[in-house]
Amino acid sequence: MHIREFQRMMRRIYFHRDSERGKDGTYSWLVDEVKELGEAVEEQDTKALEDEFADVFAWLASLANVVNIDLEKAVLTKYNNTCPKCQKAQCECPFERRGK
Repeated sequence: MHIREFQRMMRRIYFHRDSERGKDGTYSWLVDEVKELGEAVEEQDTKALEDEFADVFAWLASLANVVNIDLEKAVLTKYNNTCPKCQKAQCECPFERRGK
């Protein structure tokens, strides 16, 4: 399954609810799922990690549907076999912690 196919599946199953929830509500659910993923990372529970990665990906696709973004196109445009910053096939950017 390609990203676009997954996004279409999420649209078919959930768009009626996601569109009613709106972009802010759908974004809030995505943030909650990312927090749950962080908890699973801390716990190092493989089953929980698998579930939370799936949930984050699903909510990301749902949010993309609500705001009318083709997730596959966006990802492949930005990450076209190279790092979007240094343009290398294997990133050579200096490592910097985010927010510092």
